[in-house]
Amino acid sequence: MKFDASIQARDLNQLPELVRAAERIGFNALWSHETQHDPFLPLALISEHSDTLSFGTSVAIAFARSPASVAYSAWDLARASRGRFILGLGTQVRPHIERRFGMPWPESPLGQLREFIQAIRALWSTWQTGERLNYRGEHYKLTLMTPFFDPGPIEHAEIPIYIAGVNVGLCRLAGEVADGFIAHPYHSARYLREVVRPAIEQGASQSGRDINQIVLTTSVMVSTRPEEKAFLRSQIAFYASTPSYRPVMALHGWGEIADQLQVLSRKKAWQEMAALINDEMLETFAISAPSGDLAEALKDKYQGLIDRLSVYRPFVPGEDDEFWKELVLKMHGK
Repeated sequence: MKFDASIQARDLNQLPELVRAAERIGFNALWSHETQHDPFLPLALISEHSDTLSFGTSVAIAFARSPASVAYSAWDLARASRGRFILGLGTQVRPHIERRFGMPWPESPLGQLREFIQAIRALWSTWQTGERLNYRGEHYKLTLMTPFFDPGPIEHAEIPIYIAGVNVGLCRLAGEVADGFIAHPYHSARYLREVVRPAIEQGASQSGRDINQIVLTTSVMVSTRPEEKAFLRSQIAFYASTPSYRPVMALHGWGEIADQLQVLSRKKAWQEMAALINDEMLETFAISAPSGDLAEALKDKYQGLIDRLSVYRPFVPGEDDEFWKELVLKMHGK
């Protein structure tokens, strides 16, 4: 099981120091996110300042972009890093696509994401082989690629594409067309075992693939100090209030709580929401352990279930350095 780290690229000028520190500590990969900053920009600096770290987007929002714009960014990052880049894509939810990005929400999100990935790969294939671009789908039509706009072949053209999600449809799609699946940090081991993996396997089987071809990765909400539990309760409540995420709670018999959280979120009653997350829910969706015991707790819960793991807190050099060093060493069995 590989152990990765999340980053928050508030200031790109700080990235070289962060990358060098991450490499010294021994993370396997660094992941950027599309929250407050562009997810692709920091990755160019990771490529420049590290020779060993893999890196990727977890995630870039597909429906906020065109397949071509993503294909170009990924191609350049794969070339610069000599094959260390992973393209992680997500759909987001309708209000964010329409009201934060100003883009239309697709009538068939799964169908459009499938075509988005196929279109990207069609572009990559054209650039690598020189064959004519001729992708024709319901949502995307790509038929024009002249030499002036063709970046040409690269050494590491097999760029892995992961997709992120919560529910069964995206899990199946990952099994069908993706190289990996990024499970949401709002999950339980039971949900991964009983819902996520079987759905990925179903999608893989339908496409004549083996589930072992699909990398399963996630980040885990953790607390190592009692005062951190309040944040976790609020974070779990926030995620559980998303209507499309209701099945996670429902699997454990807490569907009515999810319904209450949806109502409270519309009222912006954040404190009341956090109060609904009891200790059993906290332990189901997060891990609470002293820092010295955290690695063992992570392994106990995820070994054999997840291929790549990180914790749900950003890696920042100079903050909790000893915690990170000890955790990475123990995760690597040292």
